Amino acid sequence: MRVKVFATAADAAAAAARRLAAILRRPGGSVLLLPAGKTAAPVYRDLVRLHRSGRAPFRKGTTTFNLDELAVAPDDPRSFRSFMERHLFSKVDLDRGRIRFLRGDAADPRLECARYEREFRREGPPDVAFVGIGVNGHVAYLEPARSSLPPETSRVRLSESTRRGLAGDGVRPVPRAAITVGIETILSARSVLMVAMGRRKAAAVTAALEGPVAPTCPASFLSLHPRLTVLLDRGAASLLASARRRSPPARSSRRRASA
Repeated sequence: MRVKVFATAADAAAAAARRLAAILRRPGGSVLLLPAGKTAAPVYRDLVRLHRSGRAPFRKGTTTFNLDELAVAPDDPRSFRSFMERHLFSKVDLDRGRIRFLRGDAADPRLECARYEREFRREGPPDVAFVGIGVNGHVAYLEPARSSLPPETSRVRLSESTRRGLAGDGVRPVPRAAITVGIETILSARSVLMVAMGRRKAAAVTAALEGPVAPTCPASFLSLHPRLTVLLDRGAASLLASARRRSPPARSSRRRASA
């Protein structure tokens, strides 16, 4: 695990964009697992700037998957597909046929989840899973649980704290459900990039990086990944032990999502 703390949220976002751009420049194409939301927006803004300067090429075989989707139609302005169009897809030269997305309004969510998992297996593991973290420790829409987390793509009920956060971001009316990739799907990526900004995320970040690996903090399972990079601003890092920021120890990869 590598934890980097930046002076400002803008610095953390710029660093995340540079890391994604470096993956996009690798020969042979790349597969990205991407989030929507408030944390992602400034990262995509910087990534678009890098794209326009020629340092973040999407066209050469890039495939994107998204972490989750609300239980709404793709063209609904509340949908994460709409968010991605506004903030990234419409601004880069990504092949439209290589965008993979969940349908939150699918008539049969189980079939939709199975379809998405098949596409993951067909495309191969993502080169990077770019994720944020919720104030309650959720990652993607894997909400805190008592005993286990969904291992693969599943329909989930959103917690009240998550719904309040969506309402604060202007998503109204707030859906009660979503479809999200599973924790094992995220951990299957070759690398994981977690970004968090702001003091309101500090408790969740500390629980994820310094607390036990447990379903009560879904983001804690990210620490099991051998190639996890965490980019934080000072607010998000404010509750971390200084020793942890200097030299974060690795965790055992033997713990499972049902721990």
